Amino acid sequence: MTKQERILVVDDDAVIREGLRRVLSIEGYQVETQPNGRLAMDRLQEAAFDLLITDLKMPGMSGLEVLQAVRVLQPEMPVILITGFAAVDNAVEVMKNGAADYMAKPFANDELVAKVRKALDARAVLIDEIYLRHELNDLHGFDCLVGESREMQKVYQRILQVAPTDSTVLITGESGTGKELVARAIHTHSQRREQAFVAVDCTSLAESLLESELFGHVKGSFTGAIQTKRGLFEVADGGTLMLDEIGNLSQSIQAKLLRVLQEREVTPIGGTQPIPINIRLIAATNSNLRDMVARGEFRYDLFFRLNIIPIDLPPLRERKGDLKLLAGNFLKRYSEDNVKEIRGFSPEAVRALEEYDFPGNVRELENLIERAVVLAQGEFIQPQDLEMPGMEKEHVLTVDEDVPRTVDELKERKRLLREQAVEPLERAFLLGALERNGWNITRASEEVGILRPNFQAMLKKLGISSRNYSAK
Repeated sequence: MTKQERILVVDDDAVIREGLRRVLSIEGYQVETQPNGRLAMDRLQEAAFDLLITDLKMPGMSGLEVLQAVRVLQPEMPVILITGFAAVDNAVEVMKNGAADYMAKPFANDELVAKVRKALDARAVLIDEIYLRHELNDLHGFDCLVGESREMQKVYQRILQVAPTDSTVLITGESGTGKELVARAIHTHSQRREQAFVAVDCTSLAESLLESELFGHVKGSFTGAIQTKRGLFEVADGGTLMLDEIGNLSQSIQAKLLRVLQEREVTPIGGTQPIPINIRLIAATNSNLRDMVARGEFRYDLFFRLNIIPIDLPPLRERKGDLKLLAGNFLKRYSEDNVKEIRGFSPEAVRALEEYDFPGNVRELENLIERAVVLAQGEFIQPQDLEMPGMEKEHVLTVDEDVPRTVDELKERKRLLREQAVEPLERAFLLGALERNGWNITRASEEVGILRPNFQAMLKKLGISSRNYSAK
């Protein structure tokens, strides 16, 4: 830690302020102090800080109000609240409102320093995750792994941890979850980024051809070997080699791969001199290699060589909270590619997407959206544009059904239909805001620009009670 982080301390007690400043300054932090919440907020609007420590009970603007305001001004900045009124309900309240930690006076200097370090470390991880997502999305076209769900946060964090190393990575997940994109992200954020990234699908070639592709061959080593050819291990030297669907390798190629990983050298087919290689290997599979090892279909020693750093990609059905974000990204891309102005999805189309399990995962979603953009006739994607498996044809009312007979009945029917169409969108809107903000009503209402009472009224209207999200 460089200890150059900036900390703002807020307390109406001058002795407490000075004590905190002295202890944290000794630790190497840059510390400023303010006597009340109003002055602290003025300072936060002028400068950026890495951490805020504030008293809970203060005249005028309380520490809880400061915390709520900070969540809007600098949402990535952690806040530690301190108070002489130690009570469980106080702790619960401040933690629900997004505090990083909570301390009761009096507290030991060691406890203060430990909590400050913990909060700043958590902030550093968050900043890295935000940076990684922006880098991957904006610079490297990482669209298929867009997501803010907890499941994807774990994936982003693991990418951050493993990218700077040379450790072998095993990426597992169903087809269409984006395994190659994860591999490319690891390479892009590694020290090998300036060197080659080579990906090979182990199911695309026959065994003899795959062996030649991977290890190379010398001229005349077999029929058709009219010239010496470098293998992909050599081509990727200095960079990263990804072996996709590694579970499909034959036993003989598994044995040769194990030797390459152990010796860090490769011998071409028909060759006698091993060639040293310097690669980072990333393997991927949609198979359960442990089960294959148990059945004798995959070498146990190779499995343990590959499974040093595992990354498991969740299927789309297990991170449905990312569905609309993904669909929106694909809609934007294919609308631009097809020069069509499509504003979004109809409520019925959103409902259809949410109710579908997507066995083909993100790749299937992308294909659905591309097809829908091509077929769409209006400004919004409709269910029939998606042509999803099992989708029934659009139902059209006939004169024998419940068709309005008067203009008043027509108006009432239109009103009910509008409500039915809008309700799923409103529900998704509210739940999305709550999920993005840790199910904190205050932060969620501030993010979407709705007054808290109005936000709560919408929750009540749709039957989303506190019991629904208090346990999340």
